Amino acid sequence: MSTLASAADTLTRDALTVLQPGFTGTTAPDWLLRRLGEGLASVGLFGRNIASPGQLTALTSQLRAERDDVLVAIDEEGGDVTRLEVRTGSSFPGNHALGAVDDVELTHQVARELGRRLADCGVNLNWAPSADVNSDPRNPVIGVRSFGADTELAARHTAAYVTGLQSAGVAACTKHFPGHGDTAVDSHHDLPRIDVSAAGLTERELAPFRAAIAAGTRAVMSAHILVPALDPDRPATLSRRVLTGLLRGELGYEGLVVTDGMEMRAVAGTYGIERGSVLAIAAGADAICVGGGLADDATVLRLRDALVAAVRAGDLPEERLADAAERVRALARWASTAARVPEDARDSEIGMHAARRALTVTVAPGMGGPESFTPLTEPPYVAALTPVANIAVGDETPWGVAAELVHLLPGTVTGSFTEDGTQGESAGRAALEAAGPRRIVAVVRDEHRHPWMASALDVLLATRPDTIVVEMGVPQAAPRGALHIATHGAARVCGRAAAEVIAGVTGPAGA
Repeated sequence: MSTLASAADTLTRDALTVLQPGFTGTTAPDWLLRRLGEGLASVGLFGRNIASPGQLTALTSQLRAERDDVLVAIDEEGGDVTRLEVRTGSSFPGNHALGAVDDVELTHQVARELGRRLADCGVNLNWAPSADVNSDPRNPVIGVRSFGADTELAARHTAAYVTGLQSAGVAACTKHFPGHGDTAVDSHHDLPRIDVSAAGLTERELAPFRAAIAAGTRAVMSAHILVPALDPDRPATLSRRVLTGLLRGELGYEGLVVTDGMEMRAVAGTYGIERGSVLAIAAGADAICVGGGLADDATVLRLRDALVAAVRAGDLPEERLADAAERVRALARWASTAARVPEDARDSEIGMHAARRALTVTVAPGMGGPESFTPLTEPPYVAALTPVANIAVGDETPWGVAAELVHLLPGTVTGSFTEDGTQGESAGRAALEAAGPRRIVAVVRDEHRHPWMASALDVLLATRPDTIVVEMGVPQAAPRGALHIATHGAARVCGRAAAEVIAGVTGPAGA
């Protein structure tokens, strides 16, 4: 092979190496296996790729038969954002529940057990944890994915999560740098802008990332957000000032930098994924995540060719692309040799234990305290006041308490009610009619962000003050109802923990 041909082959392989594409189906398509043989080093998995732990293990084995050190990544935060248990709900509470407990050893243990389950299935890179400080309660995309609104709490739990996950041999990918908490816009739909001073950013948003770096996080994911104090022109994912100047330079981070999904509208709708990918690598990103909505060979080839063309045109330094590719390979080497959790160190009940501890239970004034609540013995009517799910969570994953109450109180009936343009009053009236004489359990998710939901509760409580309210989002609204249970998340175990209190299986404190 000539020197020129060899250089071209190296360039093409490097361009493939920096891509983290997704795909459709529960087995690896031929095109994906072919690209792994040509240099692709990472694959991203989503709920559509997973049917069971056994099937997932077979899939990752199929990938490794083609490339034994492939990075298999997943967006498995636990809590509301789950891919392993996308059709049943997660066995682990999410970050907000762990922050509510505020026990860093518990957070470490939960992340370690989650990491063990991922490693057992052949997954070795997790796009988690979210280190965002949820400082804007209106935030439509972070919310319960954050450990909380307190900077130091978010920092210490981010570090504990990173060390727990990586102790299981799964690389953590701390996100969304430099912090997606102070926004009321979802970057899946548009480009959020965060107007915070450089000093404010250093004091609040960056603290959890500093903690993650100190804890040894193997990867960091960039956010598609515009932070004018850092760069008034380009979002963080495409900003050299943010990724190279701040993350590499000021914070001293040496690991892999992964972009958030390049098909998200914040980038795809303004720069396009080809130009966006070139700009991201030039800015200091090492891996291009694409595949949440675009998952085919044509997309991979378009991005590969765009990177190669940018190098040849002088728009992307060849050594920057080579450096990015080597960082991907370095993480793959770590992941392929990382120690796993021993069989005798498994803790399959840690998620349920954490969910019970995360409950906050409030009994209506005048009832004397939590011990005065009389558990239900007859099957209730569960009225789920259901908001539109954000894209990160998706609408495939079930949530609520009805399924769990059916097990504890057979005969439980449920109905789902959504915003219908009448500010919620009709939803409240419909729930009352459907409930009949049954005791009502109203389930909400971020009541404070949904005026219609608050109005529906007003109607329910005015007629039926004995209604039990379960808040499964961020509990910003004042507790109300005969009994109010804040679960700090909508994972399956959070619903189970709340149902146990309602049915008297455990004490109202969730012990």
